Amino acid sequence: MKRGAIFDMDGTLFDTEKLYRQAWLDVAEEFGQERNDDLPTAISGTNMGEASLQVIRRFYPNMDAKAYLARVLAEVNAAAERKLELMAGVEEILAFFKASGVVMAVASSAPVAVIERNLTKANLRGCFEVLVGGDMVKNSKPAPDIFLLAAERLNLAPSDCYIFEDSLNGIRAAAASGGAAIMIPDTVQPTDDIKRICAAVFNDLNEARRAIKEGRL
Repeated sequence: MKRGAIFDMDGTLFDTEKLYRQAWLDVAEEFGQERNDDLPTAISGTNMGEASLQVIRRFYPNMDAKAYLARVLAEVNAAAERKLELMAGVEEILAFFKASGVVMAVASSAPVAVIERNLTKANLRGCFEVLVGGDMVKNSKPAPDIFLLAAERLNLAPSDCYIFEDSLNGIRAAAASGGAAIMIPDTVQPTDDIKRICAAVFNDLNEARRAIKEGRL
């Protein structure tokens, strides 16, 4: 068993990726633009900063990208305040890793303050030794920076870490870091290219936990 586990947040720990997807589409209409189903997938895993703005400008070159992004974030934050749901298997895998002496980190494109808020709200903050937000690294996913920093702060080599992700950009980043990239698909299914760089793909974290416990991963 590896000594570290690094988790993405949105769509991996919390069932919030669907909130982002809906907000990207709804707010586009508010701004007088057509809904584009490809945008949520393209922007998923980016840092809600310049990397996200570049994606928005690619899809909507005439839109005020900063205003659009701010409105989407406000919508998602309001929805998460009303109800923040865990993904299947979160509590079980965190308890399993804790009992096994595996140190854990969250590495999310969200700002570290948002990570802290959500984990505290869900009573999960104590499970994690390290939190790394998108505002702490220069390059957003699919660059590996965020996972490299998380592994460094866990005092582990990336190769000694499981990395759990739901997004295509996240898996690209995890694989590039040298960690064991494990995809738990949420709103987007893995392509053949993504499957080739994954250590494994599971339906949920319960399946992943069982595979690790049985020595299959």
